[in-house]
Amino acid sequence: MSEIIELCRRAREASYALSAASRATKDAALHAMAAALRDNTEQIVTANAKDVAAAREAGTPESTVDRLALDPARVDAMAAGLEQLAGLVDPVGEVVRGYTLPNGLELRQVRVPFGVVGIIYEARPNVTADAAGICLKSGNAVLLRGSSSAAESNAAIVEVLRAAAAATGLPADVIQGVPGDRAAVKELMQARGLVDVLIPRGGAGLIQTVVSESTVPVIETGVGNCHVYVDSAADLDLALTILLNAKTQRPSVCNAAESLLVHAEVASEFLAKALPALVDAGVTVHGDAEVVAAGKDIESAADVVPATEEDYGKEYSSLDLSAAVVPSLEAAVEHIRRYSSSHTDAIITRSQAAARQFVQAVDSAAVVVNASTRFTDGGEFGFGAEIGISTQKLHARGPMGLPEMTSTKYIVIGDGQIRN
Repeated sequence: MSEIIELCRRAREASYALSAASRATKDAALHAMAAALRDNTEQIVTANAKDVAAAREAGTPESTVDRLALDPARVDAMAAGLEQLAGLVDPVGEVVRGYTLPNGLELRQVRVPFGVVGIIYEARPNVTADAAGICLKSGNAVLLRGSSSAAESNAAIVEVLRAAAAATGLPADVIQGVPGDRAAVKELMQARGLVDVLIPRGGAGLIQTVVSESTVPVIETGVGNCHVYVDSAADLDLALTILLNAKTQRPSVCNAAESLLVHAEVASEFLAKALPALVDAGVTVHGDAEVVAAGKDIESAADVVPATEEDYGKEYSSLDLSAAVVPSLEAAVEHIRRYSSSHTDAIITRSQAAARQFVQAVDSAAVVVNASTRFTDGGEFGFGAEIGISTQKLHARGPMGLPEMTSTKYIVIGDGQIRN
């Protein structure tokens, strides 16, 4: 038996005990895990420093290093996330629907854990704690395969979480790390029957590899090529505030804005305000001819450059932004349909009719009116932590909280009914 199959088998066995655990037991484990993270902050930060040093030595972009890096404050935030999870309602056992059939059978559809969940993710070691906590609370054993760039950090976090879970009476194997070599990952993706679902979380290459090569069912999380469309009826000062927040508040995350569309009727006035503000914030704007022409009048015109076709479909994860002027709302929608990753797209407008048209026409996991794209997040939506943001249309879409980490089963209770 290979190492990976053995890990999967142990996870399956552990899942049986976890699925029967009470909410009190699971919440006690989450509190113990949070306390253990805080108690072992120095160990975790020391391990993380090795990963960060290796990343910088390899020439990794600073935006990626930022996602990798941990400090005491970030470890404390991971612990706080676990404590917040403990305060959330347990989805397991929730009755989705129930009624009595004409023949007297009592029918209930209830939420149940998937069983064993595999998470394949990149860079951010805080995902290790988030994913472990969400899976535990929803009754799932978890197999965590982080990227090699965070190997030291992830190993330290998994060790701490396993010990804390075991100390509360749960099997330690409800949380397991998966070795980082490619052969191990491929074996995990082929472990159908032992692993119930895989969730890839990272860049487009990782997600496509898992979707294409896995025989285990996959919940696809997507990259974030998020748009902000400034309508002809927009409050331009409000639009600028929202755009700057969506692009610059944290550019390395998937719900940051990557593309700006401006209605032609307000383009001259808005770009005269927006381009200097974006450039002052360190943003390089990749624009169409009208955007580049507007940028020639600002002091740092070198930071407004011609866009390529590739730019409009790109998730930069950096202080870069594609931009275009569009003749109508319909043209903005067509642009979004062509280039969006169906993550989050926003309209800024004072017109209720325009907002309704945009919301109806744009088929993304989240469509936002007069607010930043940065709000597409499980925590911001009030879900507590999230396992990722799904851009597919099956089972779960948008931020995936606890209910999305369950399946359902039907319970049928009778008193001797037979089918004619």
